[in-house]
Amino acid sequence: MLTAPPTDPAAPLKVALMSCAHTHAGSYAALLESRTDVELVVADPDGYGDVRGVRVVPSYADAWDAWPGGPDAIVVTSANAHHRDLVLEAARRGAHVLCEKPLATSIPDAEAMVAACREAGVVLMTAFPVHFSPAVETLRTALADGALGEVIGLTGTNNGKLPTARDWFTDVELAGGGAMVDHTVHLAEILDSVLGPPATVHATTNRILHAERAGEGAETGGLVTLTYGSGLVATIDCSWSLPEDAPTWGGLRLQAVGTGGQLQIDAFAQHVGGPGQWLPYGSDLDALLLDAFLGAVREGRAVDPTGEVGLRTVRVVAAAQESVRTGQPVALAEG
Repeated sequence: MLTAPPTDPAAPLKVALMSCAHTHAGSYAALLESRTDVELVVADPDGYGDVRGVRVVPSYADAWDAWPGGPDAIVVTSANAHHRDLVLEAARRGAHVLCEKPLATSIPDAEAMVAACREAGVVLMTAFPVHFSPAVETLRTALADGALGEVIGLTGTNNGKLPTARDWFTDVELAGGGAMVDHTVHLAEILDSVLGPPATVHATTNRILHAERAGEGAETGGLVTLTYGSGLVATIDCSWSLPEDAPTWGGLRLQAVGTGGQLQIDAFAQHVGGPGQWLPYGSDLDALLLDAFLGAVREGRAVDPTGEVGLRTVRVVAAAQESVRTGQPVALAEG
Protein backbone atom coordinates (compact mmCIF):
# COMPACT_ATOMS: atom_id res chain seq x y z
CA MET A 1 0.00 0.00 0.00
CA LEU A 2 1.34 3.42 -0.91
CA THR A 3 1.81 6.20 1.60
CA ALA A 4 -0.56 9.16 1.84
CA PRO A 5 -0.06 11.89 -0.75
CA PRO A 6 1.58 15.21 0.21
CA THR A 7 -0.26 16.81 3.14
CA ASP A 8 -1.06 20.12 1.43
CA PRO A 9 -2.68 19.38 -1.96
CA ALA A 10 -2.47 23.07 -2.92
CA ALA A 11 1.27 23.34 -2.38
CA PRO A 12 3.66 22.83 -5.30
CA LEU A 13 5.33 19.44 -5.44
CA LYS A 14 9.06 19.55 -4.73
CA VAL A 15 10.73 17.62 -7.56
CA ALA A 16 14.44 16.90 -8.08
CA LEU A 17 15.60 15.83 -11.53
CA MET A 18 18.60 13.61 -10.86
CA SER A 19 21.25 13.98 -13.58
CA CYS A 20 21.31 15.48 -17.05
CA ALA A 21 22.86 12.35 -18.56
CA HIS A 22 19.76 11.08 -20.36
CA THR A 23 18.61 12.80 -23.54
CA HIS A 24 15.12 13.19 -22.03
CA ALA A 25 16.44 15.30 -19.15
CA GLY A 26 16.15 18.58 -21.06
CA SER A 27 12.56 17.90 -22.09
CA TYR A 28 11.50 16.83 -18.61
CA ALA A 29 13.21 19.84 -17.04
CA ALA A 30 11.53 22.31 -19.40
CA LEU A 31 8.10 20.74 -18.89
CA LEU A 32 8.42 20.60 -15.09
CA GLU A 33 9.79 24.14 -14.88
CA SER A 34 6.78 25.44 -16.83
CA ARG A 35 4.30 24.04 -14.31
CA THR A 36 2.94 26.19 -11.50
CA ASP A 37 2.33 23.10 -9.34
CA VAL A 38 6.01 22.07 -9.26
CA GLU A 39 9.18 23.44 -7.65
CA LEU A 40 12.10 22.01 -9.62
CA VAL A 41 15.78 21.51 -8.85
CA VAL A 42 18.09 19.82 -11.36
CA ALA A 43 21.25 17.98 -10.29
CA ASP A 44 24.03 17.94 -12.89
CA PRO A 45 26.89 16.05 -11.18
CA ASP A 46 28.48 15.15 -14.51
CA GLY A 47 28.61 18.78 -15.64
CA TYR A 48 26.75 18.45 -18.93
CA GLY A 49 25.65 22.07 -18.60
CA ASP A 50 23.04 21.95 -21.35
CA VAL A 51 19.88 22.08 -19.22
CA ARG A 52 19.32 25.79 -18.74
CA GLY A 53 16.65 28.14 -17.46
CA VAL A 54 16.14 26.11 -14.29
CA ARG A 55 17.76 25.91 -10.88
CA VAL A 56 20.78 23.63 -11.40
CA VAL A 57 22.92 22.30 -8.55
CA PRO A 58 26.25 20.50 -8.95
CA SER A 59 25.60 17.34 -6.92
CA TYR A 60 22.95 14.85 -5.89
CA ALA A 61 23.53 15.85 -2.27
CA ASP A 62 22.62 19.45 -3.12
CA ALA A 63 19.41 18.26 -4.76
CA TRP A 64 18.42 16.07 -1.81
CA ASP A 65 19.03 19.03 0.52
CA ALA A 66 17.39 21.69 -1.66
CA TRP A 67 14.35 21.71 0.62
CA PRO A 68 14.31 21.30 4.44
CA GLY A 69 12.28 18.11 4.19
CA GLY A 70 13.80 16.93 0.94
CA PRO A 71 11.96 16.47 -2.37
CA ASP A 72 8.50 14.94 -2.65
CA ALA A 73 9.60 13.14 -5.79
CA ILE A 74 12.60 12.59 -8.03
CA VAL A 75 13.00 11.95 -11.75
CA VAL A 76 15.96 9.68 -12.46
CA THR A 77 17.67 10.57 -15.74
CA SER A 78 21.17 9.28 -15.00
CA ALA A 79 23.15 6.66 -16.88
CA ASN A 80 21.38 3.31 -16.53
CA ALA A 81 23.95 1.80 -14.16
CA HIS A 82 23.29 4.59 -11.62
CA HIS A 83 19.51 4.12 -11.45
CA ARG A 84 19.64 1.61 -8.61
CA ASP A 85 21.47 3.77 -6.08
CA LEU A 86 19.29 6.83 -6.75
CA VAL A 87 16.05 4.86 -6.48
CA LEU A 88 17.11 3.09 -3.28
CA GLU A 89 18.06 6.43 -1.74
CA ALA A 90 14.69 7.88 -2.73
CA ALA A 91 12.90 4.95 -1.10
CA ARG A 92 14.97 5.44 2.05
CA ARG A 93 13.94 9.09 2.17
CA GLY A 94 10.29 8.44 1.29
CA ALA A 95 10.41 10.22 -2.08
CA HIS A 96 8.35 9.05 -5.07
CA VAL A 97 10.25 8.06 -8.22
CA LEU A 98 9.93 8.31 -11.98
CA CYS A 99 12.88 6.35 -13.37
CA GLU A 100 14.10 6.32 -16.95
CA LYS A 101 14.06 3.09 -18.89
CA PRO A 102 15.51 0.53 -18.69
CA LEU A 103 14.73 0.42 -14.99
CA ALA A 104 18.10 -1.21 -14.24
CA THR A 105 20.99 -3.00 -15.90
CA SER A 106 20.30 -6.33 -14.15
CA ILE A 107 17.35 -8.28 -12.80
CA PRO A 108 18.63 -8.24 -9.17
CA ASP A 109 19.02 -4.45 -9.25
CA ALA A 110 15.52 -3.97 -10.69
CA GLU A 111 14.05 -6.36 -8.12
CA ALA A 112 15.77 -4.47 -5.31
CA MET A 113 14.41 -1.14 -6.57
CA VAL A 114 10.84 -2.42 -6.83
CA ALA A 115 11.01 -4.05 -3.40
CA ALA A 116 12.48 -0.96 -1.72
CA CYS A 117 9.81 1.36 -3.13
CA ARG A 118 7.05 -1.09 -2.24
CA GLU A 119 8.30 -1.38 1.35
CA ALA A 120 8.67 2.41 1.63
CA GLY A 121 5.17 2.95 0.25
CA VAL A 122 6.31 5.29 -2.53
CA VAL A 123 5.33 5.44 -6.20
CA LEU A 124 7.83 3.87 -8.58
CA MET A 125 6.99 4.54 -12.22
CA THR A 126 9.10 3.62 -15.25
CA ALA A 127 9.51 6.33 -17.88
CA PHE A 128 7.92 4.86 -21.01
CA PRO A 129 6.47 7.94 -22.77
CA VAL A 130 5.31 5.86 -25.75
CA HIS A 131 2.87 4.08 -23.40
CA PHE A 132 0.80 7.29 -23.65
CA SER A 133 0.80 7.52 -27.45
CA PRO A 134 -2.73 7.72 -28.92
CA ALA A 135 -1.60 5.26 -31.61
CA VAL A 136 -0.53 2.75 -28.97
CA GLU A 137 -3.84 3.17 -27.17
CA THR A 138 -5.63 2.47 -30.47
CA LEU A 139 -3.73 -0.80 -30.74
CA ARG A 140 -4.43 -1.77 -27.14
CA THR A 141 -8.15 -1.08 -27.62
CA ALA A 142 -8.32 -3.04 -30.89
CA LEU A 143 -6.68 -6.08 -29.29
CA ALA A 144 -8.82 -5.88 -26.15
CA ASP A 145 -12.01 -5.61 -28.21
CA GLY A 146 -11.06 -8.49 -30.50
CA ALA A 147 -11.29 -6.25 -33.55
CA LEU A 148 -8.52 -8.19 -35.31
CA GLY A 149 -9.87 -11.61 -34.43
CA GLU A 150 -7.33 -14.03 -33.03
CA VAL A 151 -3.94 -12.31 -33.09
CA ILE A 152 -1.34 -14.58 -34.65
CA GLY A 153 1.71 -12.33 -34.81
CA LEU A 154 3.18 -8.90 -34.12
CA THR A 155 6.16 -7.17 -35.68
CA GLY A 156 7.74 -4.16 -34.02
CA THR A 157 10.54 -1.80 -35.00
CA ASN A 158 12.30 0.68 -32.76
CA ASN A 159 15.15 2.01 -34.87
CA GLY A 160 17.17 5.13 -34.25
CA LYS A 161 20.46 6.94 -34.57
CA LEU A 162 23.46 5.85 -32.59
CA PRO A 163 23.17 8.25 -29.60
CA THR A 164 26.49 10.09 -29.84
CA ALA A 165 25.23 13.13 -27.91
CA ARG A 166 25.69 11.07 -24.74
CA ASP A 167 28.60 8.63 -25.07
CA TRP A 168 27.50 6.57 -22.07
CA PHE A 169 24.65 5.09 -24.17
CA THR A 170 27.24 2.98 -26.02
CA ASP A 171 29.31 2.14 -22.91
CA VAL A 172 28.33 -1.40 -21.90
CA GLU A 173 29.19 -0.82 -18.24
CA LEU A 174 27.07 2.31 -17.93
CA ALA A 175 24.22 1.39 -20.27
CA GLY A 176 24.06 -2.35 -19.67
CA GLY A 177 24.47 -3.09 -23.38
CA GLY A 178 23.93 -1.43 -26.72
CA ALA A 179 21.00 -1.02 -29.09
CA MET A 180 19.20 -4.11 -27.80
CA VAL A 181 19.05 -2.64 -24.30
CA ASP A 182 18.18 0.84 -25.55
CA HIS A 183 15.49 -0.10 -28.07
CA THR A 184 13.90 -3.34 -26.87
CA VAL A 185 12.21 -2.09 -23.73
CA HIS A 186 9.73 0.37 -25.31
CA LEU A 187 8.14 -2.32 -27.46
CA ALA A 188 8.50 -4.92 -24.70
CA GLU A 189 6.41 -2.63 -22.47
CA ILE A 190 3.68 -2.20 -25.10
CA LEU A 191 3.57 -5.96 -25.70
CA ASP A 192 3.49 -6.59 -21.95
CA SER A 193 0.47 -4.30 -21.62
CA VAL A 194 -1.56 -6.37 -24.09
CA LEU A 195 -0.11 -9.89 -23.89
CA GLY A 196 1.64 -10.20 -20.55
CA PRO A 197 5.12 -11.75 -20.33
CA PRO A 198 6.39 -14.10 -23.05
CA ALA A 199 7.34 -17.71 -22.38
CA THR A 200 10.66 -17.62 -24.24
CA VAL A 201 13.00 -15.06 -25.77
CA HIS A 202 15.35 -15.64 -28.70
CA ALA A 203 17.71 -12.90 -29.87
CA THR A 204 20.57 -12.14 -32.21
CA THR A 205 22.75 -9.03 -32.49
CA ASN A 206 25.49 -7.57 -34.66
CA ARG A 207 27.84 -4.60 -35.05
CA ILE A 208 27.51 -4.17 -38.80
CA LEU A 209 26.44 -0.50 -38.69
CA HIS A 210 28.25 2.33 -36.89
CA ALA A 211 30.61 -0.03 -35.06
CA GLU A 212 33.42 2.50 -35.27
CA ARG A 213 31.37 4.92 -33.15
CA ALA A 214 29.95 2.43 -30.65
CA GLY A 215 31.61 1.40 -27.41
CA GLU A 216 33.49 -1.88 -27.21
CA GLY A 217 31.05 -4.78 -27.11
CA ALA A 218 27.96 -2.63 -27.67
CA GLU A 219 25.66 -4.13 -30.30
CA THR A 220 24.32 -1.70 -32.91
CA GLY A 221 21.71 -4.02 -34.44
CA GLY A 222 19.46 -6.70 -33.05
CA LEU A 223 16.33 -8.79 -33.46
CA VAL A 224 14.43 -10.13 -30.46
CA THR A 225 11.78 -12.81 -30.92
CA LEU A 226 9.22 -13.33 -28.15
CA THR A 227 7.13 -16.50 -28.07
CA TYR A 228 4.06 -16.62 -25.85
CA GLY A 229 2.39 -19.59 -24.21
CA SER A 230 -0.36 -19.57 -26.85
CA GLY A 231 2.22 -19.95 -29.61
CA LEU A 232 1.89 -16.31 -30.72
CA VAL A 233 5.18 -14.79 -31.89
CA ALA A 234 6.24 -11.14 -31.69
CA THR A 235 9.48 -9.67 -33.03
CA ILE A 236 11.35 -6.50 -32.08
CA ASP A 237 13.86 -4.91 -34.46
CA CYS A 238 15.97 -2.92 -31.99
CA SER A 239 18.73 -1.24 -33.97
CA TRP A 240 20.76 1.95 -34.20
CA SER A 241 20.36 1.89 -37.96
CA LEU A 242 19.43 5.44 -38.99
CA PRO A 243 22.10 7.56 -40.67
CA GLU A 244 23.64 10.39 -38.69
CA ASP A 245 22.00 13.00 -40.96
CA ALA A 246 18.45 11.62 -40.56
CA PRO A 247 15.98 14.42 -39.71
CA THR A 248 14.88 12.83 -36.42
CA TRP A 249 16.28 10.42 -33.83
CA GLY A 250 14.21 7.43 -35.02
CA GLY A 251 10.75 5.97 -34.52
CA LEU A 252 8.55 3.19 -33.23
CA ARG A 253 6.11 1.09 -35.26
CA LEU A 254 4.14 -2.02 -34.42
CA GLN A 255 2.02 -4.21 -36.69
CA ALA A 256 -0.49 -6.75 -35.37
CA VAL A 257 -1.85 -9.45 -37.68
CA GLY A 258 -4.99 -11.38 -36.77
CA THR A 259 -7.45 -13.77 -38.31
CA GLY A 260 -9.88 -10.86 -38.79
CA GLY A 261 -7.54 -8.14 -40.02
CA GLN A 262 -4.36 -6.26 -39.29
CA LEU A 263 -3.40 -2.94 -37.76
CA GLN A 264 -0.17 -1.01 -38.05
CA ILE A 265 0.64 1.91 -35.75
CA ASP A 266 3.32 4.58 -35.89
CA ALA A 267 3.82 6.23 -32.51
CA PHE A 268 5.41 9.31 -34.10
CA ALA A 269 3.27 9.68 -37.20
CA GLN A 270 2.17 13.17 -36.13
CA HIS A 271 4.74 15.23 -38.02
CA VAL A 272 5.25 17.20 -41.20
CA GLY A 273 8.42 17.88 -43.12
CA GLY A 274 10.43 17.64 -46.26
CA PRO A 275 13.97 16.54 -47.08
CA GLY A 276 16.01 16.77 -43.91
CA GLN A 277 13.12 18.23 -41.89
CA TRP A 278 10.95 16.78 -39.14
CA LEU A 279 8.36 18.98 -37.43
CA PRO A 280 6.32 17.08 -34.82
CA TYR A 281 2.85 18.14 -33.71
CA GLY A 282 0.04 16.71 -31.64
CA SER A 283 0.49 14.84 -28.37
CA ASP A 284 3.58 15.57 -26.26
CA LEU A 285 4.29 12.12 -24.86
CA ASP A 286 6.79 13.40 -22.29
CA ALA A 287 4.15 15.80 -20.96
CA LEU A 288 1.56 13.01 -20.74
CA LEU A 289 4.07 10.85 -18.86
CA LEU A 290 4.80 13.61 -16.36
CA ASP A 291 1.09 14.35 -15.92
CA ALA A 292 0.48 10.71 -15.03
CA PHE A 293 3.42 10.59 -12.61
CA LEU A 294 2.57 13.81 -10.79
CA GLY A 295 -1.07 12.72 -10.56
CA ALA A 296 0.05 9.44 -9.00
CA VAL A 297 2.17 11.31 -6.46
CA ARG A 298 -0.69 13.67 -5.61
CA GLU A 299 -3.12 10.80 -5.13
CA GLY A 300 -0.72 8.34 -3.52
CA ARG A 301 -1.46 5.57 -6.00
CA ALA A 302 0.40 3.40 -8.48
CA VAL A 303 0.00 4.12 -12.18
CA ASP A 304 1.21 2.30 -15.29
CA PRO A 305 3.89 1.84 -16.37
CA THR A 306 4.85 0.88 -12.81
CA GLY A 307 8.18 -0.29 -11.48
CA GLU A 308 6.89 -3.85 -11.81
CA VAL A 309 6.34 -3.23 -15.54
CA GLY A 310 9.89 -1.91 -15.79
CA LEU A 311 11.15 -5.03 -14.00
CA ARG A 312 9.36 -7.31 -16.45
CA THR A 313 10.97 -5.52 -19.41
CA VAL A 314 14.39 -5.88 -17.75
CA ARG A 315 13.72 -9.62 -17.56
CA VAL A 316 13.01 -9.64 -21.31
CA VAL A 317 16.29 -7.84 -22.05
CA ALA A 318 18.25 -10.13 -19.72
CA ALA A 319 16.77 -13.20 -21.45
CA ALA A 320 17.64 -11.69 -24.85
CA GLN A 321 21.23 -11.12 -23.73
CA GLU A 322 21.48 -14.71 -22.49
CA SER A 323 20.06 -15.92 -25.80
CA VAL A 324 22.72 -13.99 -27.70
CA ARG A 325 25.40 -15.62 -25.54
CA THR A 326 24.05 -19.16 -25.97
CA GLY A 327 22.45 -18.98 -29.41
CA GLN A 328 19.34 -20.64 -27.96
CA PRO A 329 15.86 -19.52 -26.88
CA VAL A 330 15.76 -18.64 -23.17
CA ALA A 331 12.82 -19.14 -20.82
CA LEU A 332 11.83 -15.85 -19.19
CA ALA A 333 12.82 -15.53 -15.55
CA GLU A 334 9.82 -15.62 -13.25
CA GLY A 335 9.14 -13.54 -10.20
